[in-house]
Formats: sequence, structure tokens, C-alpha cells
Amino acid sequence: MKWKGIELFIQSARDQDDLLILVTPLENQRFPATLIVESGILWNREGYVLRNRDSLVACLPEKEIKVYVTNPVIDEMNVQTQSPFLAVRLDTPVGISTGWKRSMEEIKAYLEKSRNKERKRIQKYGELAEVYEAVETCLAWDTIYDPTNNRVVSPVSRIWNCTHGGYALFCWDNYFAAYMASLESKDLAYANAIEITREKVDHGFIPNCSWGNGFKSHDRSQPPVGSLVIKELYRKYKEKWLLEEVFDDLFEWNSWWFTYRKNGSLLSWGSTPYEPIMDNYWEITGVNEIFGGALESGLDNSPMYDGIPFNPESHLMQLHDAGLNGLYVMDCFALADIAKVLKDEKRARELMNRAEIISNHMQELWGEKEGIYFNRLVEGEKGFSKRLSPANFYPLLGKVPTQKQAERMINEHFFNPEEFFGEWIIPSIARNDPAYPDQDYWRGRIWAPMNFLVYLGIRNYQLAEAQKRLAEKSKALLLKEWLQHGHVHENYNADTGEGCDKNNSDRFYHWGALLGIIPLIEEGYLTGPEKELFVGTKYGI
Repeated sequence: MKWKGIELFIQSARDQDDLLILVTPLENQRFPATLIVESGILWNREGYVLRNRDSLVACLPEKEIKVYVTNPVIDEMNVQTQSPFLAVRLDTPVGISTGWKRSMEEIKAYLEKSRNKERKRIQKYGELAEVYEAVETCLAWDTIYDPTNNRVVSPVSRIWNCTHGGYALFCWDNYFAAYMASLESKDLAYANAIEITREKVDHGFIPNCSWGNGFKSHDRSQPPVGSLVIKELYRKYKEKWLLEEVFDDLFEWNSWWFTYRKNGSLLSWGSTPYEPIMDNYWEITGVNEIFGGALESGLDNSPMYDGIPFNPESHLMQLHDAGLNGLYVMDCFALADIAKVLKDEKRARELMNRAEIISNHMQELWGEKEGIYFNRLVEGEKGFSKRLSPANFYPLLGKVPTQKQAERMINEHFFNPEEFFGEWIIPSIARNDPAYPDQDYWRGRIWAPMNFLVYLGIRNYQLAEAQKRLAEKSKALLLKEWLQHGHVHENYNADTGEGCDKNNSDRFYHWGALLGIIPLIEEGYLTGPEKELFVGTKYGI
């Protein structure tokens, strides 16, 4: 930790219910600092804290917790806290322990024991140990206890928690968090998948966001990836109750897309007005309609949606989005697979029928000359929108293209250095797009969920070289910032691979770690989701 001329190395470990911390000042300090060990009772729970000479004591209804330091406690009056604390001079290392007083030697020995145990655990990932460490560390940092709802969840970022009432859950973000957690923690994977599903609004969809301040996006959803994640959790853990817990909600969400976002023959993103619930910016400014439905895509300011008309009567963007429709077909397949496990043949057939309808019409988006699926304008001057993003590869997720079409998409566009290929991939808009130089948010920067979804789509086909290269380059992008700065970024510069060049690229945003999930799947640490749960079941249309 570096702060105002102070540099510290901080280590911690857990010994059953006790916490051990070692704070070591590094060389070249501007001046000796003072360490304040402060205490308090979180979430207004019962109990109180007092200082008892050189220790702190938390007096709780069920037990006492004592806190000790290894160094002499000094008198320090000028501290901006009104709770009990211990002050220690930081001219030498300081050890802190709960439970019982431990010596510096005991704390150091236990830390080393814990470090070796952790290294041994991580080494099972072989050459991907550093990748796994980045994934786990970022997800762990963003995981919190939500006292209001008595649950453990992984909001997208600690910074978002501070500004949104304690937590900020987002739809596809938290399903991805569940997928990442399944590497090592079934409980955390289940918690994220179930809790974001339980946020479903009365209209029948999983909302774009749900925040601790009470706000939910009642006008819009986000990309439908929930069924895919639930299917993969069941594949790994084989617990049928999980499917029973969420299936009805996921089916209702799938039905909502087909009913309220069908814009003629195909789906479009939208924003459906509702009676405001909270007097906040998102409800009183009309910002959602200003974005013209783009917020539902999760790609907020993507150039794909620049200038696309928004129909104020249907409340739909006047664009048949290849990405949305590919994702929806994927959702139908995954949910139908789940329905078969639950022996719900009626809804399985209904889901397969929806998938067939959308998949067949998606061939209308195919540009035979260009060899890729385009977005298509719905009204006025009808025709293809030729602006390309990784979402134009999402039809691969729904197994919509033939093998020959998939090969053209990859060879003519994915591997095209004027569009998507390069040292750092995949940019969120083609490199030859006028908006690419912006390198701001979804306008050209690299986003891990796009890499991840394109990778899963590629796995549905015989495209070994593209699959391998995307895994390698995603790994390299993640490790660049992780090894240099210990960051896992929200998004990355597509020219330099940097994340720190933009202040609006959060430095510890958990879905950035999807870049690491790609090589972990590639090397077999997670099963690829391209296979159905029922071996031999053919879902091709």
C-alpha cells in the first residue's frame, strides 16, 4: 500500500475464527507513521467495544472477541474516530491478532504456513496458476455480506457499492460471477446465481440492475445468459434442487423476451415505461429512452446504436440485433435442456419451438457477400447496419450458422486485422470503425464478457485455431495488468492492452476475470458448455 509517502506491505491469514495481520513498513519512508487499529460493531448489531489497557474487547451477546498488537501501544490523541482504538508506531513491523495474544514470531510462522498452503493449492492450475489467482482474488475482493437481505453476493465493484446504497447487482454480471465462482466455491456460485434470479421484477424479467438504495430497472433487462450459467452449475454439481429453484423464473424471463421484445420477426432491445418508484436520476430524466434501448444491451454507448431510431409506441429500438437474437436462441437451448432434466417436456418443446422460429429468421441477417450476420434496420430505410462488434459473432452461441458460415465469419472477420484481430483482442467495435479511436467504454475498448461469449460461440464449431488464439490472447491481456499492477480491469485499451489509461475502467471489476476463465476452460479446468446435459441429444435446427 502506498499513501502520501508511506509504503506498507500488509499480510493476513485466518486461523479458524481468528484473524492475524502483519503490517511491515518498507524502506525509504518519509517519516515514521502511526498505525491505528480501530474497532466497531458492524450493521448496528448488538454489543459494544472497549479498550482494556493494551487490547480491544468486543462484548457481544454470544461471546467476547479480543484484539492484540505485538508492539507497545502509544498515546495518540489526534485521531478522527470516536470508537476505541490502539495506536502503534510503525517504525518496525506490527502484528495484530484476535483471540489470544501472539508473538511476532508466531504470527510470521503462521503467515508463512498459510502462504505455502495457498501456493500449493493454486499450483494445481499449473501454468495457469497466476491466471487463477487473478480470477479468485478479484472475485473475493468484490464479495460482500449484505445485511439488509442476509445474503452473501458479489457486486460488480466495491466502488459501486459505496455509491449505490451498499451493493450494486447487475444481471449478466452476476450470472458471470456465479460461473467464475464455480471453479472452487459451489456456495458462492449458487448464491450469485440464485440471488440475481430472485431480483426478478413483476413484469417477469431479471432487471438490468438492483441496488442497495432500493432502485431496480423496471424498464429493461440485460443479455439473457442466466440459463447457460445455471445449466453449467448443474453439470458440475448435479444438484437438481438448483434447477427447481430457478426454472420457473428463467422460463418467465425467456417468455418475456419473446412477448415484449419481439419486433416483427426478430427481437430488439427496448425500454418499457413504468410508473416511477423512486425520485432519482434514472427515473425522472428519461435517460433510458434517450439511450434508445441500448442500456438493455449492456453495451450502453456502443457505436452500433448511434443514430438508431427508437419507437416511442412499441418502446423498442428499431434494429434487429444479431447479438441479442443469438443470445436468445442460446437461452432457449439451455433452458430446454434444463426442462428435460426436470421432465417438463411441454415447456422443453415450447422453448425449442421459440429457438427454431428465431433461428430461422436470423438467416435474414446473413450477409452472403460479407460473410457475417449484420444488425438490420426495422423501419424507414430498411437494410443492414454495417457497423461490426463482437456481438455480430453471437449467432455462434445459438448454433445458428452452418460450419461453412462460421468459418467465413472467423476467417474473414475475426482474423481480419482491420477489424478485430491484433496483439490485443477483441475490440468492442471494429478497428476500422470511425468510433474505434475513441477508446472510451464500449467505443473500441476490450471487454472480457465479449471475449468470453465469442469464445463460447467458437467452441460450438470446428474452429480450433480461433479457439486457441482467443484463449492465448485473453490470458495475455489479463496477466499484463495483473502482473504489473495487481489489477483486474472493467475494460482495456485495444491498442496498448492497458486498463489504467482510463479513469472509468474500474481496477477491480469482477467480470474482467472472465479473460482468465477462457484459458481455464481451454485447458480443461472447467467443462465447455457446448454439450447438452443429455448426451446424444441433438439441438441443431
